[in-house]
Amino acid sequence: MVPYRATVDVPHELVEPVSWLIYAQRCERGSRWRKLGCFRQALLALVHPRKNEPLPSLAAGFGVSTAAAWRYVSETLDVLAAWTSGLYEALTGLGEGDHVIVDSRPDPHRPHRRRRAVLLHETSQAWDERAGHPYSDCTPLRFSRATPGRTHDLTAARTHRIIQTCERQGIPVLADRAYQGAGPWVTTGLKRPPGGELTLTQRPANRTLAAARAPVERGMARLKSWQIFRRSRISPNRMTVITKTVLTLERQR
Repeated sequence: MVPYRATVDVPHELVEPVSWLIYAQRCERGSRWRKLGCFRQALLALVHPRKNEPLPSLAAGFGVSTAAAWRYVSETLDVLAAWTSGLYEALTGLGEGDHVIVDSRPDPHRPHRRRRAVLLHETSQAWDERAGHPYSDCTPLRFSRATPGRTHDLTAARTHRIIQTCERQGIPVLADRAYQGAGPWVTTGLKRPPGGELTLTQRPANRTLAAARAPVERGMARLKSWQIFRRSRISPNRMTVITKTVLTLERQR
């Protein structure tokens, strides 16, 4: 293999704190000298989910063996995944008027095997010059563990106690029509009755809800910039750790 120089669209300010976490882990374990320093190991671990290159090619670019590259990546992902907050901690700090958006996405590599429930929160607003109106940005709060693909969206949310926790905390939930029947605390769109049409008041309500849920689609598009979510080459069981790692990194950006 012939190595070559390449760049990755990850800011330097994101690699540096990850390298300090690796340094703290090495000091705790009492690790001896390693071929890659903390900064290079952090960069290797970030390039893997960002660009999703084959691990042998990635290892050759950093001048290490494939086994060593996999060990470096695995250790770093475990460290970052451990910093993911739980559901109660993620909802802490939400005030009056805040709401969460619940959605789920299947694993793009094996959609029949895994599905994850996603909890996203609308956090800020920016001005859209093209449309001429403000739009809301969506920051991920919590990703639950992967469940079998046959699991329904509402069943997955109930299994992870997302709806029950939001109701106990007094935080409204917005969701799509797959979550109908979740209870009065969850606002979903209205389905067209069999052989009928929606009324003139139901149609604007659905459009308003769709506009409020638009940030979750932009949040999903932002997550897909990590190429590991487009086509993964690892076990679906490992995707839960990958998702928690990306959640930690996105909250630090």
